[in-house]
Amino acid sequence: MFRSLRSASALAARTSMAARAPVQQQQKRFLNIHEYLSVELLRKYGINAPRGQVAKTPQEAFEIAKRLGSDDLVIKAQVLAGGRGKGTFDSGYKGGVKTFSTPEEGRALAEKMLGHKLITKQTGAAGKPCNAVYICERKYARNEYYFAILMDRKAAGPVVVASSEGGVDIETVAKENPDAIVTMPVDIKVGLTSEQAKELAQRVGFSPVAVDKAAETFQNLYKLFIEKDATQVEINPLSESSDHEVLCMDAKLNFDDNADFRQKDVFSLRDFSQEDSRETAAAKYNLNYIGLDGQIGCLVNGAGLAMATMDIIQLHGGKPANFLDVGGAATPEAVKAAFEIITSDPQVTSAFVNIFGGIMRCDIIAQGIIAAAKELDLKIPLVVRLQGTKVEEAKKLIAESGLKIFANDDLDLAAQKVVKFSDIVKTARDADINVTFN
Repeated sequence: MFRSLRSASALAARTSMAARAPVQQQQKRFLNIHEYLSVELLRKYGINAPRGQVAKTPQEAFEIAKRLGSDDLVIKAQVLAGGRGKGTFDSGYKGGVKTFSTPEEGRALAEKMLGHKLITKQTGAAGKPCNAVYICERKYARNEYYFAILMDRKAAGPVVVASSEGGVDIETVAKENPDAIVTMPVDIKVGLTSEQAKELAQRVGFSPVAVDKAAETFQNLYKLFIEKDATQVEINPLSESSDHEVLCMDAKLNFDDNADFRQKDVFSLRDFSQEDSRETAAAKYNLNYIGLDGQIGCLVNGAGLAMATMDIIQLHGGKPANFLDVGGAATPEAVKAAFEIITSDPQVTSAFVNIFGGIMRCDIIAQGIIAAAKELDLKIPLVVRLQGTKVEEAKKLIAESGLKIFANDDLDLAAQKVVKFSDIVKTARDADINVTFN
């Protein structure tokens, strides 16, 4: 039933990396929601979690702490990134997860977190805004475990990943003690059976009196995973308390973006303040955009060509500012929107359009390029390479536009040119000199 331990450790590592890679480096196909919303969803499926509520002001934090009536509480910054406990706020205050004992302490801690950006190993230097804090009971665990469900390509379906070592990074466990990790492929037509769930609970080390409760928790989590079109459900830690209650102490839930049409309640929980505004804007036009940290804006059709374009830019000493695939059904309006997104990045010093017209016609791209150049009054040099369907019509449109667009049929030469232009503009900006290209 279980895979080899080597496969288990590799899968666990992939699971955690996929969930926690920096936003600007990874194409996303999932919705990520805040911890407090995840906990609310868990409760709807009969899954136990410590009592808690969300606060969006220091006074709300005070009132919630008072209502909970405990002198052993935790406050957690609600930021969609891992490593919150070791993070640093832009004010210099350290730690996005703190324990406290009085409502007054809770209010003081909330004042230090709310309205500030939390910087962790996963957010990048810019950090992410903390607009809410979660106040919950602090529970002491008899044992802590790791539990996750994810869709796995190799297994062609759901896979459960569990470990006897919870409360720590699963990557560390996979590296240092792979024997502590087990995986269980699940037949999606059958689901996670009671027998499988109980065997898993025993394998990871739940006490005999808690095995049934753990198994029930596993099955409820699997039910949530399937019914809500999740790509991942991760509980770390999943705890067994001293009185043998099974509690989800922290939850990360991701949902498939392709399911937004039938999961309206879940997707209404999206927090756009936690996402790259450029990626959000691109999604409105069905553009595949990922912000990077270079200076050359890229607009390409097809993921493979986009990757090759970024490679050749780097080959000639440049750095791409983004991955942007306009796909095969883009309109002139979408192309114009793509340019707006590219030029909204202040780091961009030149732009490269590389289109191979198959389904995507070159003249459509040309219309969008011309509209963008005119309406946005582009201040950066634009290099265009067009090949394929309607390419002659596209070249004619560009030539008759009266705009200074640098066209080149040779990909290598076009890449060299856009890198040189980028270097010129960057040098000029550093010297506070305005440069125009005639």
